[in-house]
Amino acid sequence: MNIGLIGSGGREHALCQKIYESRLSKRIYCLPGNVGTSKIAQNINVDILNFKGILKIINFFDIKLVIVGPEEPLVKGLVDFLIKNKVKVFGPNKFASKLEGSKAFMKRLCIANNIPTANFKVCKDSSTVEKFLKKSKFPLVVKADGLAAGKGVTICKTRKSVLKVSKEIFKGKFKTSRKLVLEEFLDGEEASYFLIVDKNSYKFFGTAQDHKKVGENDRGPNTGGMGAYSPAPVINPEVERKIISKIVEPTIKAFKKKNNYYSGFLYVGLMIKNNEPYLIEYNVRMGDPECQVILPRLKTDFVKLLINAVNNKLNKTLISWRKEKSMTIVLCSKGYPGKYKKNIEINNIKKIKTKKNDFVYHAGTKLEGRKVVSNGGRVLNITSIGNSYYNIRKRIISIIKRLNWKGGFFRKDIGWKVIR
Repeated sequence: MNIGLIGSGGREHALCQKIYESRLSKRIYCLPGNVGTSKIAQNINVDILNFKGILKIINFFDIKLVIVGPEEPLVKGLVDFLIKNKVKVFGPNKFASKLEGSKAFMKRLCIANNIPTANFKVCKDSSTVEKFLKKSKFPLVVKADGLAAGKGVTICKTRKSVLKVSKEIFKGKFKTSRKLVLEEFLDGEEASYFLIVDKNSYKFFGTAQDHKKVGENDRGPNTGGMGAYSPAPVINPEVERKIISKIVEPTIKAFKKKNNYYSGFLYVGLMIKNNEPYLIEYNVRMGDPECQVILPRLKTDFVKLLINAVNNKLNKTLISWRKEKSMTIVLCSKGYPGKYKKNIEINNIKKIKTKKNDFVYHAGTKLEGRKVVSNGGRVLNITSIGNSYYNIRKRIISIIKRLNWKGGFFRKDIGWKVIR
């Protein structure tokens, strides 16, 4: 069948590769895609928020299944629009996507359903912030309520810092919201737990640990993610049982109570403290770069799995995984997550020949003539599979050194929690 994939990042290149490997895929159309996807699919340049334009492409190319990669079109209601127009689509509807689209919605759902999470306050103005500060301990976490491309969370150690960050959000720094959530800081180990969900059931879809801070030793501002590894050892069988019983099940039941449902990938962002999981956030899609370490370990035919999910037949689906470990390191433009230059040529990219268990996923890239140039803050994801995180990291760094891209930088300590 012809398949459409919405998005242009490293996550979408990883999704595209897995779709390409399926015996059920005929032609793949990436909207808009990147240099990496162009090698295995047809890229079509379209604004991913232009729903009518997307529908025209779907009809013209006889696309039978659409997968939505990024969060913004989900939050804006692309799935609802396509379903209304009788298109088979994998991803949550607009209401369900509020789990990621609004931190306030997610936190209120936690309170209403006794889901373990940090104490918080939804604030619409500075006076509410001031009142919460009077009875709070530091550090405090300030979160923009709406979407912020992974950069809307700040850990503040002082009152002055909280007020400064809050003021920026109230003034519209992230455009999607002038509201914020103030949250107590939870100390523990962060991890991500993934599910694939349909109207009737859900299945485990991997664990990973991401590295959000831009600098080594987890220093500096938050980014969209500098690297990840899978599986996450901190999620042991006991913790997993608690994630399902205390967090996942109450969430899915809460949607059913509202005569709604969740369908698609569900990313459960967690803090694990003393073997107890606390919900930090929900994302309504695969993570980026977590997707790039989870999908290479998947043995089951990916397209068959998506079709079963869209047809609400997940309960009859067996998902199998490779036993090896996986890691990815993100190669970023110098200056990211602040100001950075675009259109810097990646000279040696065409010379890199990867082995069977190595993958170079494109994220922020584009073609200028025959040249591959940078087109974003996170440019490439170098992923590898093996039996030892230490050896995997060594292999990834050797690939990055062969690339020898002067316009970029990367963290050399990805996986430090599992590499002692």
